[in-house]
Amino acid sequence: MLTSKLSAAAVSSSSSTLFLNHRNRSNFAKKIHSIVNPSLCNSLRPFVGWSCSKKSSTRRKMDSSASSRVVSPRASAQQLQDPDQLIDSVETFIFDCDGVIWKGDKLIDGVPETLDMLRSKGKRLVFVTNNSTKSRKQYGKKFESLGLDVSEEEIFASSFAAAAYLKSIDFPKDKKVYVVGEEGIQIELELAGFQYIGGPVDGDKKIELKPGFLMEHDEEVGAVVVGFDRYFNYYKIQYATLCIRENPGCLFIATNRDAVTHLTDAQEWAGGGSMVGAVRGSTQREPLVVGKPSTFMMDYLANEFNISKSQICMVGDRLDTDILFGQNGGCKTLLVLSGVTSLPMLQSPENAIQPDFYTNKISDFLSLKAATV
Repeated sequence: MLTSKLSAAAVSSSSSTLFLNHRNRSNFAKKIHSIVNPSLCNSLRPFVGWSCSKKSSTRRKMDSSASSRVVSPRASAQQLQDPDQLIDSVETFIFDCDGVIWKGDKLIDGVPETLDMLRSKGKRLVFVTNNSTKSRKQYGKKFESLGLDVSEEEIFASSFAAAAYLKSIDFPKDKKVYVVGEEGIQIELELAGFQYIGGPVDGDKKIELKPGFLMEHDEEVGAVVVGFDRYFNYYKIQYATLCIRENPGCLFIATNRDAVTHLTDAQEWAGGGSMVGAVRGSTQREPLVVGKPSTFMMDYLANEFNISKSQICMVGDRLDTDILFGQNGGCKTLLVLSGVTSLPMLQSPENAIQPDFYTNKISDFLSLKAATV
């Protein structure tokens, strides 16, 4: 269960009252606008914190669930030489999926053996993905199809994070969520008891612009959730824009802002950040990001499993999401070069995000161990 700390960190504790009380809606809208508009906050782009007012110093000392801290430049990453030392120093490994466990629908070599070895040492394994197209249960089936024994409770997708975030702020059940995304988001919203509209069914809808045409929208929409969407179109952009700009207090939530994703193992494809960027451009509003590198999922995991963040190692292939996610949470970090990030990218003078360690792929845990025996 989410603790009250998460709720307070994400939105002030009176958020549900503000939604339900019509007299306070305008005040809530102003509050949200000041939070998500970086020009009105002392924020650090691209992720906006809730510390833009003097009142934030009196709030609980937990980072915004829907934002992230910017990490100061670190010393250059060390190439992993002694995997046992890293393994013995933590209790939990959090793995990104795309580019770490698989690419597209193809399992990366050595993954099953590596996970089995870590489990044999008593390590807790958690799998976190920014891909919102599937629910936790659907991801469980994907792991199973690849021959991996992973339980649903060990999987945390950004689709689940969006629903968990709404629960953490006591989003009213009589409000609706407009979904720009796929069924993974819809399934998790339904499991959490929230009403939703939109999603893939709006993928075929078109707007015929005629003189005097006015597009209607549901005024009961209290949040717009934007994730990766292969059915993205102008209708969805306009509908989301109307809800965010015209419905008082309507939240703009992004599952992630990833520039690219791995739909196949042959190339990179435009990621969920492209959909989020379109809605951000039309609304001139910054989204509340619940996926990596936001601290929301890390805070949720730490509370769910009662884990000390210093006893976690985050393993991922992206610097600006996975590694920053781990660093924002105060965890050890390991970059693998089996996905988005190459060694030249890591060692570029323009890159300020340095993991604690880097290696080619997670199966190096095995090969490096064998080499030291």
